[in-house]
Amino acid sequence: FWLKDRVGTPSCHHTTGAMLNTRKKLVKEKGATPTELDQEVAKAIFDIEVSPSCDIKAELKDVYISGAKDVEVGKAGMAMVVHFPFRVWKVVKKIQGRLIRELEKKFNRKHVVLVANRTILDKNFRRKGLKVRPRSRTLTAVHESILEDLVGPTEIVGKRTRISLDGSKLLKIILDPKDKDKENIESKLPAFAAVYKKLTNKEAQFMFPTV
Repeated sequence: FWLKDRVGTPSCHHTTGAMLNTRKKLVKEKGATPTELDQEVAKAIFDIEVSPSCDIKAELKDVYISGAKDVEVGKAGMAMVVHFPFRVWKVVKKIQGRLIRELEKKFNRKHVVLVANRTILDKNFRRKGLKVRPRSRTLTAVHESILEDLVGPTEIVGKRTRISLDGSKLLKIILDPKDKDKENIESKLPAFAAVYKKLTNKEAQFMFPTV
């Protein structure tokens, strides 16, 4: 009977183990309560890692997320932005295209965007015991890094700022033309703009150079 039980339906121990492994894929900042979407994405990343056909298993072993959010993209539907702690971002960056592809299979009809968590230090940084504010922690530098994160695996080849008569600014982001037909990048341009606006409150237009 014991053997039959082991071979049949998954045991409670197995289910608990899977849940624990899923939890390892999600570390919220300051003990915040995970949302349902956070847990779904953490489970999806764990499932991708343990899939027999996974070719990014080794890289995913130490990767975990800090959260996920849905972002509305006008008529184009929804995009999902997945946040990763900065300490694991170097690994995520290497597999960014493949991980996005796998997550988009699991979250049907959603564009997936991956970004690293970065901390902006304001001008009161000396109160935090720092003598010099690293350039990488300024508002401008963090927003530039977010741009580079969210368009991955393609790259930015140019930027222009257009200032309207009312003083509002629109950032025009030119992407590498060699990636135009890869990974449905062109269909994701509205999603990039929506996510950038959500994360920075700034307007940006993403495009490929016109020939």
